[in-house]
Amino acid sequence: MTISMANHWWWRPGWREGRTFYTWHLTFRDAPDVHRLAATYRHALADVPGLDLVPDQWLHLTMQGLGFTDEVPDEDVNAIVDAATSRLAHSGAFDLTLHRPAITPEAIRWEAQPAEPAAAVRTAIRHAIGDVWRNVPEEPDGFAPHVSIAYSNSKGPAEPVQQALDSVDTVPATARVRAVELIVLGRDRQMYEWDTHTRISLS
Repeated sequence: MTISMANHWWWRPGWREGRTFYTWHLTFRDAPDVHRLAATYRHALADVPGLDLVPDQWLHLTMQGLGFTDEVPDEDVNAIVDAATSRLAHSGAFDLTLHRPAITPEAIRWEAQPAEPAAAVRTAIRHAIGDVWRNVPEEPDGFAPHVSIAYSNSKGPAEPVQQALDSVDTVPATARVRAVELIVLGRDRQMYEWDTHTRISLS
C-alpha cells in the first residue's frame, strides 16, 4: 500500500493553543547513542520538504496519557505519582534499540525494541492510575513503543522521505532507560515540548 504524507499538527479533540497535557513519557536527553542516530537521520531528511525534524531534547517515547492540566486536580496528580512510584519501585532499568525508521502518514519513527519492557512500565502506570481513578484513560491494548524523528506538516508523497531514509547507512542505537517521566506537554510550535513534573527512577 502506498503511503501519502498528512499534516500531523491538526488540532485533536480537546487541544487548543496554550493548552497543556499530563502524559507519561520516556525521554532521551541522556542517550548519546540515540542522539548520534538521530543526527544521522536529521541530516538525511534535512532537504525533504514538509517535515518538522525532532531535536535531541524533544525525542520521546509516549507511554500513557493522563489528561489536560486544566482538568486534572493537583491532588489526583500527586496521588497517581505516589501510586506509580510504589508500583515501579522494583522495576529495573532496561535497554531499547532503535535502527531503521518507518514512514507513517504523519511521522517518521523508530519502532523501539524490545517492546516488552516499555509495555510493562506502561502497565504499571495504568495500574497506578487505576488505584486513584475508576476509569483509566486510553486503551490498554495496541501499545507500540516508538520514537519519532520527524513529523509531517503537510500533504504529499512519501517517496522523497523513503529515498532519504534509504540513503542512510548506520548502525543501531541503544539507550539505557533508567526512568519514566510525568511531563506537562505542549504542542503550540509544531513540536512536542514539555516540562518535567516528576521523574521516577527504574533502577
